[in-house]
Amino acid sequence: QLQAFGGGLVQAGDSLKLSCAAPGRTFNNYVMGWFRQAPGKEREFVAAMPWSGGFNQYSDSVIGRFTIYIDNAKNAVYLQMNSLKPEDTAVYYCAGNSYSDSDWADTVSYGAWGQGTQVTVSS
Repeated sequence: QLQAFGGGLVQAGDSLKLSCAAPGRTFNNYVMGWFRQAPGKEREFVAAMPWSGGFNQYSDSVIGRFTIYIDNAKNAVYLQMNSLKPEDTAVYYCAGNSYSDSDWADTVSYGAWGQGTQVTVSS
């Protein structure tokens, strides 16, 4: 399954890069997504893109600060997070969606999930 890495404790304004790998598995025809869940809140969409490249989708709250990208050579998907804010604090999850025509921002579209990685942003 998917494995997410890279979380940690940072200060507001800092950057962090999350990684998601799938050892032994390919996601060539998938849409890969990042979601996050803060304490007491529902899991929410952050970003998504097709493994083959092309159009990227972001939530309004992270546009201009976060970038999702894929390294085919490493079979991994990344989430570069810049200008972090305390409200970005959450457990971040990566996920794979095998139906590109589905709603990329909906958790139910994703059948493959990794374990989360905690991101904490202090003010």
